[in-house]
Amino acid sequence: MSVGTIVVLALLAFIGTTIFKGVRIVPQGYKWIVQRLGKYHTTLNPGLNFVIPYIDEVAYKITTKDIVLDIPSQEVITRDNAVLVMNAVAYINLTTPEKAVYGIENYTWAIQNLVQTSLRSIVGEMDLDDALSSRDHIKAKLKAAISDDISDWGITLKTVEIQDIQPSHTMQAAMEAQAAAERQRRATVTKADGEKQAAILEADGRLEASRRDAEAQVVLAESSQRAIEMITTAVGDKEIPVAYLLGEQYVKAMQDLSKSSNAKTVVLPSDVLNAIRGIMGKH
Repeated sequence: MSVGTIVVLALLAFIGTTIFKGVRIVPQGYKWIVQRLGKYHTTLNPGLNFVIPYIDEVAYKITTKDIVLDIPSQEVITRDNAVLVMNAVAYINLTTPEKAVYGIENYTWAIQNLVQTSLRSIVGEMDLDDALSSRDHIKAKLKAAISDDISDWGITLKTVEIQDIQPSHTMQAAMEAQAAAERQRRATVTKADGEKQAAILEADGRLEASRRDAEAQVVLAESSQRAIEMITTAVGDKEIPVAYLLGEQYVKAMQDLSKSSNAKTVVLPSDVLNAIRGIMGKH
């Protein structure tokens, strides 16, 4: 191969390389940062672009699609000294890529630390119960706290979500013990209330039974009184009917006495009529 041929081939290779370096095709969803002699020059948008070969250099290739940043779990302390383990996820978009690459050394690491710091600050002003039940409130305050800071880096925070909030292992054990104690207390109170109501109902039953017995005795007494009054009116001074009635009651009482388990011997007077007259006070 002659020297002239080598020169021609070298010249063609140089021309091809120059054209390749001067033409840049940026894919959709990306923006390329171009530096001229080590200094920021321009940002190439998707499509066909031309740069000056050997002078302009593509330094960064930045995506314009939304980026999902996983915020690692961390322990945060609430206002009432409870320890929670929380993690989050942030959705960002690089609206001004040149600010993102020249304004901060590592924007993903910076945003992760910013979210963690803001999260500790927000939850530190809340009680445990509020922190566990106020995810939307925490999310809103967290977004407001970091949106202005990252906007200086040309980054927009689309949204930030609290993935999980859990008490620490020691806090979970304490909460479970507290819940068990509360359930035991409620069971004790319920049992005591039941026993109290049962005692009240039993006392009410005894009171009602006593009242009914008293009423029955009054009714029996009134009935006996009316019966005696009627008998007295009917027989007047005739003692035979009265003696008969009293004798009947006397015999009945003796029969009841004889049926008693404690009764061994029942003695009846031989002259029942005179005995009844003695009861009546007549001799």
